[in-house]
Amino acid sequence: MDTSKEKSGWSDQELEASVDAYLKMLRLQQSDQTFKKSVVNQHLREGPLNRRSASSVEYRMQNISAVMERMGLPQIIGYVSAKNIGTKIEGRIRKILTDRDVEVFRNSQKKISLTTIFRPLEFELNSPPEGILSPSRISSASTKLARVLKIKNWVLDQSRGICEGCNRAAPFLKPDGQPYLEVHHVKHLANHGTDEISNAVALCPNCHRRCHYSNDSKEFTALIYQNVKRLKLK
Repeated sequence: MDTSKEKSGWSDQELEASVDAYLKMLRLQQSDQTFKKSVVNQHLREGPLNRRSASSVEYRMQNISAVMERMGLPQIIGYVSAKNIGTKIEGRIRKILTDRDVEVFRNSQKKISLTTIFRPLEFELNSPPEGILSPSRISSASTKLARVLKIKNWVLDQSRGICEGCNRAAPFLKPDGQPYLEVHHVKHLANHGTDEISNAVALCPNCHRRCHYSNDSKEFTALIYQNVKRLKLK
């Protein structure tokens, strides 16, 4: 939200830069490409929004989500629509969106696939997120268990790019520069495991397959329980 040091109102140029950045991220989202909202926020503050704080830029993006929602248009996942948005600022944002021909987003809006829903998203988590004891089920061609994205991203963040199975660095980096690790539920969800941080670890692909398919999977799983202190056997 706007800080006390930012006493001046937002100029048309600042709002236009914010809308342009928002729409660019939305295009990436709709094409299933990864992006980091925090990086976009930083770039804006190093450029056209250099008088604004990170929280102020974040709140403006939530304003844009609110206007997009009211226009019946798709929004960026993770930018929750701001509850309170002034009439004047809404009108200005709406005009900029209209000038940008945002109707193309309505026409290109597609059904969100399970892959899109479950791909890692950017979460800035300061404390362990709450999970669910009985993950809900989603009906599809093959039944899949619903995942709590915050759990997945928290576990990946806590690993700092180190596999919690073999204690080695991730085997490679993803296109966005993040280390590639996979989140594994130590007690499988299909076996009534919980979707909580106490049942999830970040593993390299080799250790992940070892947990599922090796002839010493039980012994290896026991070793993971022993080494990762947050895990709880339930």
